[in-house]
Amino acid sequence: MNERGITLIELLVVIVIVGILAAIAIPVYNGYTQRARRADAKTALQQIRAAQEMWKAEKGSYSVSVAELQTTMGAPATSISSYYDWDFTVLNQNSFTARAQALGSQATDGNLFINHLGQQWPANLWAK
Repeated sequence: MNERGITLIELLVVIVIVGILAAIAIPVYNGYTQRARRADAKTALQQIRAAQEMWKAEKGSYSVSVAELQTTMGAPATSISSYYDWDFTVLNQNSFTARAQALGSQATDGNLFINHLGQQWPANLWAK
């Protein structure tokens, strides 16, 4: 009888091909998810800036309280996700800087900043 089946060599070839595809796909996927999380942080910082500008228009100066800004102006929660936390520093009545601090596996990405003028830095992270 001539029975056909999968030989050990054929099975090993398939395993090697799957391994090569996984070695390519996993880093690409991780880069995509890191960019998506960064986009969420950018959006949150822009919402914080907008909320601060609304606060200043109503009260005459920027809010120094995260809680006030969240409850009255709809700023995002202090934790954007498990990958970023945000805070801000009011330098004086007419200026502030907001920061999205990268956490966990996103920490290698670095922190994002925006100020009262809409200036965003580091530029290389905002451009991605």
